[in-house]
Amino acid sequence: MQETGMQEKLIKIIDAYEELQAKMGDPEVLADQKEYNRLAKEYANQGPLVARAREYVQATEDLAEAKEMLADPEMKEFAQEEISRIEALLPPLEEDIKFMLIPADPADEKDIIVEIRAAAGGDEAAIFAGDLYKMYERFASSQGWKTETMDISPSEAGGYKEIQFKVKGDKVYSVMKFESGVHRVQRVPKTESQGRIHTSTATVAVLPEADEVEVEINENDLRIDVYRAGGPGGQCVNTTDSAVRITHLPTGLVVQSQDQKSQLQNKIAAMAVLRARLYEKMLAEQQAAEGAQRLAQIGSGDRAEKIRTYNGPQDRVTDHRIGFNGTYNGVLLGDNLGEIITALQAADRAQKLEAAV
Repeated sequence: MQETGMQEKLIKIIDAYEELQAKMGDPEVLADQKEYNRLAKEYANQGPLVARAREYVQATEDLAEAKEMLADPEMKEFAQEEISRIEALLPPLEEDIKFMLIPADPADEKDIIVEIRAAAGGDEAAIFAGDLYKMYERFASSQGWKTETMDISPSEAGGYKEIQFKVKGDKVYSVMKFESGVHRVQRVPKTESQGRIHTSTATVAVLPEADEVEVEINENDLRIDVYRAGGPGGQCVNTTDSAVRITHLPTGLVVQSQDQKSQLQNKIAAMAVLRARLYEKMLAEQQAAEGAQRLAQIGSGDRAEKIRTYNGPQDRVTDHRIGFNGTYNGVLLGDNLGEIITALQAADRAQKLEAAV
């Protein structure tokens, strides 16, 4: 039987998977818990691909046998039916395999830190930032995720000048990474007496949370300042120097936290944000090295990119990356946000499949 290029590649993947399985039974590996866990994770991750690979290899072998049976008059009709069945099965199977062969985003399984900042539009921008926060909070709840506020800078008019919060759950970044960018709202503010439509913007940054192993930070590279927190808070917030500002000297990145109950908790929260930003910077550098192909992807996460417009008077939300429309209230209430994200994931998958061909 003459093997196709795809078939040869999949046979090698299956062989490597079986070698990995054998290696996990090696006494030396079993004695090294860290190495065993690493191999076990790789084995689990490769499982779905190998299952599809075995289906494809078996199907191609069955197809070759069916074609050989065409020479036998008594088996010809059965052989033709088998050939039709298998030839219909192979293209979607090959599409699935091509997608599974694309290297996964290393951050997809991570929890996230979300930063929302009011941008152009004054008080209305801050109110819109608050609306976005409520939208994500409701969406996270519908997914069974947990949210945890890290730092808040409230606006006197309502909403937030800036808010940081953590989202924990199953593969959160794989879903939320498409939300990074500039969000624009067009609506009549509550403070507008003449019914004029205002345009305001807020920026959203979705940062994959990094642990200390992934991002090592040298304490000598940090300048840590403590100060008295401002704004509303609990009994201790405005009476002690509990707020923390950390400057990462090599990069100039500055993070701060003042919403936690103690200086230590604020330092822990600020360090988590710093690690996330450094990890994001590292990923961005890797992605830039991959060139134009990466920049063309749906989830490029460019904070300067206007990704979505929320139009109140027309009851429409438009995602400019894919031209997808949803309803204003449906999306801002968090009920229909999932539809936009699902469409973005599908478009991202289609682009990756096209690039893989």
